[in-house]
Amino acid sequence: MTAAALDETSETSDALRVLHRVFGYGSFRGAQQEIIDHVVDGGDALVLMPTGGGKSLCYQIPALVRDGVGVVISPLIALMQDQVDALTALGVRAGFLNSTQDMDERRSVEAAFVAGELDLLYLAPERLRSEATLRLLDRGTISLFAIDEAHCVAQWGHDFRPDYLMLSALHERWPKVPRIALTATATEATHGEIASRLNLKDARHFVASFDRPNIQYRIAPKDDPKKQLLELLRTEHPGDAGVVYCLSRASVEKTAEFLVGKGIDAVPYHAGLDARVRAANQSRFLREDGVVVVATIAFGMGIDKPDVRFVAHLDLPKSVEGYYQETGRAGRDGLPSTAWLAYGLQDVVQQRKMIETSEGDEAHRRRLGTHLEAMLALCETVECRRVQLLDYFGQQSTACGNCDTCLNPPEAWDGTVPAQKLLSTVLRLERERRQKFGAGQIIDILLGKKTAKVIQFDHDTLSVFGIGTELGVSGWRGVVRQLLAQGLLAVEGDYGTLVLTEASGEVLGRKREVLLRREPEKAARAEKTARSSRKSAPVDLPEALLPVFERLRAWRAASAKEQGVPAYVIFHDATLREIATAAPTDLAALGTISGVGENKLAKYGQQILDTLVGAESAPEAPGRAPDAPDEDFADVAEPEESEDPAGEPEPEF
Repeated sequence: MTAAALDETSETSDALRVLHRVFGYGSFRGAQQEIIDHVVDGGDALVLMPTGGGKSLCYQIPALVRDGVGVVISPLIALMQDQVDALTALGVRAGFLNSTQDMDERRSVEAAFVAGELDLLYLAPERLRSEATLRLLDRGTISLFAIDEAHCVAQWGHDFRPDYLMLSALHERWPKVPRIALTATATEATHGEIASRLNLKDARHFVASFDRPNIQYRIAPKDDPKKQLLELLRTEHPGDAGVVYCLSRASVEKTAEFLVGKGIDAVPYHAGLDARVRAANQSRFLREDGVVVVATIAFGMGIDKPDVRFVAHLDLPKSVEGYYQETGRAGRDGLPSTAWLAYGLQDVVQQRKMIETSEGDEAHRRRLGTHLEAMLALCETVECRRVQLLDYFGQQSTACGNCDTCLNPPEAWDGTVPAQKLLSTVLRLERERRQKFGAGQIIDILLGKKTAKVIQFDHDTLSVFGIGTELGVSGWRGVVRQLLAQGLLAVEGDYGTLVLTEASGEVLGRKREVLLRREPEKAARAEKTARSSRKSAPVDLPEALLPVFERLRAWRAASAKEQGVPAYVIFHDATLREIATAAPTDLAALGTISGVGENKLAKYGQQILDTLVGAESAPEAPGRAPDAPDEDFADVAEPEESEDPAGEPEPEF
């Protein structure tokens, strides 16, 4: 429906007219309109909606429809400028107040707020500790409070921010101003905690589906993870923007250096970097096409880049919530994207050790253990990953046919006897020799290897020596990993020695069977199947139109550079694809494209039409140069490093 048609329809709501006029969309998605109407009418709302589901519209449109200024509580001041730039490009009057501004800039924004010359004002939660800020808000007219990334209020959440706990006071000071709290990640327990801590018990709750069908979830056994990552980038995502998560700062630095050495445009990001370097690297990722950021979990919250084509994890996330939040940064534009995780025995050992040495009481450690067990269950499942993931958030689904376990199903096998052999070895070392060892020594004993260490401790005389030759080293490492995941083994001490648990006795006493996951005949086979599936998926843009699309991208990049804003602030890739496909020849036709609102049509419309005319006359539009071929990966067959990430794990904040 065109803007004129919308304006002529008396039944059309103000919200729908704003959606089309400002944002360039013809209709709402899912529960958006219901949420927006509820807030426009003055109701409080708690919204759980996946990343890329359109949460921001749920407070931006009510702020534009209601009288006054919408005050948005946003957790990262580093991204406020980009958020305001994106709104300004749409013709929305937006501003922010934070510590990056000088006194004159702050006074200008404050004056605009008091005068009612803003539609949206962004604040960090810490700023509300200032009485001066509260007095400022008293002087203006507030249309609503939007609390973004509301999971930060959860005491033991993966992105806990203490200042979010104060936000319950908003209702006490401004009882007539509606509040909307939004998050993309919340279990039923976290959902309840958000409602309680923000005093939103009487709010209307909206829970959208957590499914992101455009994301392909894959978890691969670790086998030189940096080489595995490089293959993923070169074979599936050459020239694509993406995020690689590592557990420690040192691992971030080494991985980024490795990728750069292999010709990948990669930058590091972690809390230990100089603030200027960190800001510059984040800016490059947001504003340039095809940059890969290698980061700790310090990176990502609030990132609004729509064309991230992959998120890779080189270390096991601490929780399913964290994993979902991080992988949700891929494919916000709805186009096919990859969530890839390399997972190994050392991940389980390290996470168990971190829980045992973590701060907090025993109840806190139990919560951490519960989070880890859910993450391990997702890694070890033989069922559809998407079904398991959605089930964690309380949503039922059917097999997706697009994750690794659907594309190449693993087998479940009876591992009771191997489990008994391994547990018996741990038991005999402890009882007969009063010794404890890590997985490597246990496996050497089972395989009957007379290593120097085995001979030194006289372990070749144990009755269990050599009883496990039916499996290889990788097979036994898988058994250890899964026994740890199932709580049938535990890790103890700084050296990661293996010890029995109370449940171990049930297996040794033949009172419990142990089902284990057998990886498909080599992980590469699963990866190949996944890649084939992606390549055979319907392509949303005919090959003949790729030069037109690339010419539009080149125009967008030049415009973004000239204005000093991220490329997606001009237009999303999805909008450029639709323009390339529709090939509009006048402004009226261009105005019907999804994502082309009135302000952008007026500002960029003629430039786009000129670019399309140029594309017709040009023999070939400039595109991204392909990466150099690397057929056998011989140059990356380096000595395998320890799976234990070097350096201290990055703290969550």
